[in-house]
Amino acid sequence: MEKPLLPRESGQFVAERSRDVLIRDTGVQKVAEMLYNLRRSDALTASGWKVANPLAPASTSDQASNWVFVVNTMNFSFWPDNEAQQCKVTYKGTTYTGYMTLCAAITRAMEEGVPITDPKYFSQMSVEELGKVLRSDNETAMPMLQERHQVLTEGGRVLLEHGGSFRSFISQAGNDAQKMVELIVEKIPSYRDEATYEGKKISFNKRAQILVADFWAVMETRGEGYIINMDCLTMFADYRVPQALVYLGVLQYSDALMEALKNGELLPSGDRREVEIRGCSIWSVELIKERLHKMVQETDGNVCNINSAIIDFYLWPFAKQHHKEMTHIPIHHTRCIYY
Repeated sequence: MEKPLLPRESGQFVAERSRDVLIRDTGVQKVAEMLYNLRRSDALTASGWKVANPLAPASTSDQASNWVFVVNTMNFSFWPDNEAQQCKVTYKGTTYTGYMTLCAAITRAMEEGVPITDPKYFSQMSVEELGKVLRSDNETAMPMLQERHQVLTEGGRVLLEHGGSFRSFISQAGNDAQKMVELIVEKIPSYRDEATYEGKKISFNKRAQILVADFWAVMETRGEGYIINMDCLTMFADYRVPQALVYLGVLQYSDALMEALKNGELLPSGDRREVEIRGCSIWSVELIKERLHKMVQETDGNVCNINSAIIDFYLWPFAKQHHKEMTHIPIHHTRCIYY
């Protein structure tokens, strides 16, 4: 059976053939310069992950890596069918929407004494128990509860077969990020984020990659982050970062695609236009990273260690912070378990 291209090669393959999404060099240069000016700030380090996600347990906690697994296993499809009716979760006085509702709900459950980070529990919890964990402040429930239950219990069973924790499971890949992604995708079916484009099998593996990146960030913050091949990870192709890339002038959508998105058209998973948005997002961040590394080398005479995962860790909160300025740019809507 033909193996799909890896995410980086998939991004390049799509970008070179894309019809409805264009990568603009001026935008690539602009964002590379923006990141260059931030190169010494915590925003472009692994510790920036914890700042961007204050709901995660302390990285020194034994539960931190299992929390990362639980959250990333259910890290998909938070957009509401009706923008005016968002699922909301309030935790410690702050009300969250989108992905952060999941983080808040899992951390809230831990405080309530629910062993939600223990694979023995979440591998066999009921849909009703998960629904209680993920309960919303209002009548709008978190989308796709059945699917979240299916992938979480599946993932829990895999962990129980491999030592009973995410850390013991992932240790089978040694300290190699590429092997970690391959292990996750091989053993846990819900993480296989693949498509066919122009007759070629490709992969994006968004959740598998971000799971490895989040695990790396936890370990790095603990001073145990020696994981090689982190540079093999790409940005995590979702629906929020592409919107930021359009806003920043990196991506340009065709008039037809922009009109379809503004009209609220749902793009099925694997649709050519959906694949082009995700593939061009990946490749554009690779180009930004290359440009940034060149600028650091030529100007500072140093090797730049900022990888695509760190750039994504910066762009995702940037998109959340600037969402009001970006309302004229529609996100693409694809209801699936991959992102």
